Amino acid sequence: MLSTAACGPVEERLTVDFTETELVASADTEEEFEAILRVAFAGVISPTETLKTYEALLAYIGRQFHRPIEIVQRETYAEINDLVESLDVDLAFVCSLAYVVGDDDFGMELLAVPEVNGETTYHSYIIVPAASDVRSLEGLRGKTFAFTDPLSNSGRLAPTYRLHQIGETPEAFFERTLFTYSHDRSIRAVADGLVDGAAVDSLVYDFIVAGEPGIAARTRIIEISEPFGIPPVIVHPDLDPEIKSRLRMLFLELDEDAEGRQILQDLMIDRFVVGVDAAYDSIRNRVRELGW
Repeated sequence: MLSTAACGPVEERLTVDFTETELVASADTEEEFEAILRVAFAGVISPTETLKTYEALLAYIGRQFHRPIEIVQRETYAEINDLVESLDVDLAFVCSLAYVVGDDDFGMELLAVPEVNGETTYHSYIIVPAASDVRSLEGLRGKTFAFTDPLSNSGRLAPTYRLHQIGETPEAFFERTLFTYSHDRSIRAVADGLVDGAAVDSLVYDFIVAGEPGIAARTRIIEISEPFGIPPVIVHPDLDPEIKSRLRMLFLELDEDAEGRQILQDLMIDRFVVGVDAAYDSIRNRVRELGW
């Protein structure tokens, strides 16, 4: 069983001044607050891993904007969508399904998307412990299975749809399911033998095993889904147009200087490009077919 420390609530709001100038104190609290650039991260990876992974990128953004960065994290993807909808954050890194839901709810807008190995797509991996004799999703019948988040495409929608195709539901098919609320937790739960299988984001899995070969040795991919539109960087459609434009250009031009290229290389990203909404239509179609 997963520990409560691994799956407990996450409500973090951390302000980090990555600029080289001091934030001048103001008698007007609202003006001072608005000088902060607020960036939200869905729990694709756990809070500690998120900060380690994106620290250099956030530092770069802070220096370019000459603003401190406020990092906002919550336990669920839905909570991040709520922060974007209420304009409590300026931009967010979200899952593909969370984008589809946010677009439907309030017109969540694509700012930029990462290109990885020449593609702007990713997959859902079904993984099991390396020692498991399971060779396909069907072999996990009656087993324990970890989903990531209720609004995760690769970590919930894709495997649920896969079961739907064979006339099954997670409730009837698995002995027990749970939500870990981050892909790295799901990966480690499988590696540690805490669950019999999990559905995870291919980008996160590939990133983690590149840095921790031991994880690759303790897990095995048994199924790879069709490609989906990659998790995007998004904004509220009513975000100040000047801020939106500056942010978009910052991401699109990140690969044009040495520091930016090094940041991208460390993140295993080629570059950021303009997103295309139609890339997420296959996810929308699955949502409709499942009646979600």
